Amino acid sequence: MLKIYNSLSNQKEVFTPITDNKINMYVCGMTVYDYCHLGHARVMVAFDVVYRYLIAKGYDVTYVRNITDIDDKIIQRANENGEDFSQLTERFIDAMHEDEKALGIHPPTFEPKATDNIEAIIDMISTLIDKGYAYQGASDNDCTDVYYSVSKFEGYGKLSGRNPDDLRAGERIAVNTDKQDPLDFVLWKCAKPDEPYWDSPWGKGRPGWHIECSAMSTQILGNHFDIHGGGHDLQFPHHENEIAQSEACTGEHFANYWMHNGFIRIDEEKMSKSLNNFFTIRDVLKDYKAEVIRYFMLTSQYRSPLNYSTDQLDAAHAALDRFYTALRGLDLSAGDNADQVKSSYEERYEEAMDDDFNTPEALAVLFELAREVNRARQAEDKKEDKSESLRLAKILFKLTSQLGLLTGDIEDWFKGDAGSDGISNEEIETLIQQRLDAKANKDWALADKIRDELVAQNISLEDKGPKTIWRRD
Repeated sequence: MLKIYNSLSNQKEVFTPITDNKINMYVCGMTVYDYCHLGHARVMVAFDVVYRYLIAKGYDVTYVRNITDIDDKIIQRANENGEDFSQLTERFIDAMHEDEKALGIHPPTFEPKATDNIEAIIDMISTLIDKGYAYQGASDNDCTDVYYSVSKFEGYGKLSGRNPDDLRAGERIAVNTDKQDPLDFVLWKCAKPDEPYWDSPWGKGRPGWHIECSAMSTQILGNHFDIHGGGHDLQFPHHENEIAQSEACTGEHFANYWMHNGFIRIDEEKMSKSLNNFFTIRDVLKDYKAEVIRYFMLTSQYRSPLNYSTDQLDAAHAALDRFYTALRGLDLSAGDNADQVKSSYEERYEEAMDDDFNTPEALAVLFELAREVNRARQAEDKKEDKSESLRLAKILFKLTSQLGLLTGDIEDWFKGDAGSDGISNEEIETLIQQRLDAKANKDWALADKIRDELVAQNISLEDKGPKTIWRRD
């Protein structure tokens, strides 16, 4: 029985889809004006695991993750670079997809861009005006900004738990603003000179950030859907404003379950571009394998903050070593599939994942299973029947795959790439064969010399009977 912590109720709830066996999920994606950092990777990985696990449980999942490709930061960066905003966003969308592919992120079912949904956004704003939830500001050069009237929506604050009156007490209406209330937010912004714009009933302009997600989510998933997710920093005001807009427009409940992932932290501060304390995904990939980053993201339950450090990444690499070592040398394609009856490990893994996607607990179960695989392999070392270790290994492989782990070639994990100045795999294999020949000829001095040469190149050898396996350290 899957339970999800619902930010709307601030408690875990038994998950019940609107339609049996069908789940519609929307997650707020990236604003594409720069390379993705590890905070973005947390969102990607957290909801990729949710997506994978729901599919593994047999659900038909429609997963929508949007792209914000027009906003103030995008316009500012494009102007700084002296390029068209669309060239900037396309370049960083391509970079984002490269990062996602490296991290083993499944593409969402739909990936709408704000600029491709301007008509739907305008329609939603028009409906809000007609229903009295939005109003136009003063006209300026044949264009007027459009604002959402927060006071008209009775349930404002229900997601964040914030009282509108308390919020107003800490706000002041800026000079020369058209806002009727300091909490009101913009739905349509008039374009300034030399800014990109679209034609609308209110003049040349562009949408506000909040209305984009309301329009794209309801356009694809309908007025009422199962899960809405994103980073914890989006709970207020972005998601709060989404609820106000969407429910005022449609008259229906917006999303049943709200999921928010925790921050990546550095020195007890949130990793963010505004604080200039971020590491891009591609920068970290220069020193660590992508799977190490992914594993690191899973060591903390998705709602909890996660502290970034190289020690944590090194620990993640060592943990993956243990998993890959348990499977190394086994032909996972041999024999029948894993038992139809669930093992105790599968049951405990599912129990952890059903508890609001508790990946640390799930990983603990998988480590026990890896130890059991190793014990079975040792017990079968001199036996012909290897069925028990293979059975357990297949279960381990199936469950780690649900987390997006151990999906690469096992030997590649150990042998990897030599880099620009390292010894090649072919050279290593040649030296190992020369060492085996030397041992066969009882030329122990030569055999030791070759081993020492490889060790100096950070190559570890392990003799297994007549064979030698190796790895890069």
